[in-house]
Amino acid sequence: MSEITLRFSNNTGQTPGQRFLLFAGQGSNPGVPCAHTVQPLALRPGHVLRGEQEEHRVLGRLWWPGQAQLPDAPCWLLETLVPAPLGLDDERTLSAQREGFALAWITLSDKGAAGQRVDASGPLVEEVVRAAMPLSLARGFVLPDEERGIRALLTQLALQDGFDLICTTGGTGVAPRDVTPEATLAVIEKRLPGFERAMTMTSLAKTPHGAVSRAVCGTLGNAVIVNLPGSPKAVRECLGAVVPALAHTVEKLQGDPSDCAAV
Repeated sequence: MSEITLRFSNNTGQTPGQRFLLFAGQGSNPGVPCAHTVQPLALRPGHVLRGEQEEHRVLGRLWWPGQAQLPDAPCWLLETLVPAPLGLDDERTLSAQREGFALAWITLSDKGAAGQRVDASGPLVEEVVRAAMPLSLARGFVLPDEERGIRALLTQLALQDGFDLICTTGGTGVAPRDVTPEATLAVIEKRLPGFERAMTMTSLAKTPHGAVSRAVCGTLGNAVIVNLPGSPKAVRECLGAVVPALAHTVEKLQGDPSDCAAV
């Protein structure tokens, strides 16, 4: 746990669900709800900033365009969970805590991205993972089947935001627009072939069509990335094959020094 002293702009953090920006350093005046601190920050998605009467959760990290001669400034996107009561001082000290893992799921679907199909697979990813491991945050994204866009988002979520687990659903077959494996292979640093084999074996036990999947699993930075098929049924089956190992894999990736098994 660490403590951060923040100075809130007017009416920031006083409405449930409000989104606002948190800047570290001086000089940023974006004209939107925001808070500032002069302390260096090491926040990741899922961190919760708690005061005596308020709570705000970190959703991600971004760059805010600089003004005049100032360079672009890194900042964090937060949402208010418990609003601060009216009348509190603008400057307050909050504790930063993070309990559980941060999950991002990405549904790859041209029709879904165009609003022509309701996404059932992405929310199912969150449901299955949340039942197996503690989550501090879960965020969902729906993208068209465009390789560059997928690569960019995977990199952003893993290296810029700092998510622990990223699950994609869709685009793992051999159709002309199925490019999720190519996008994933372009960014991962270590491949997890055991995850891939476990999912393939599970799929083949259900249908010979499981042999068609080209799903890729691997790591990027401190994040584990898992490609899943597009149908909800296949998502539940394939994710079920690897979810018992997910928390352990993330912990080892992020430097857990404990032994993997008792001798």
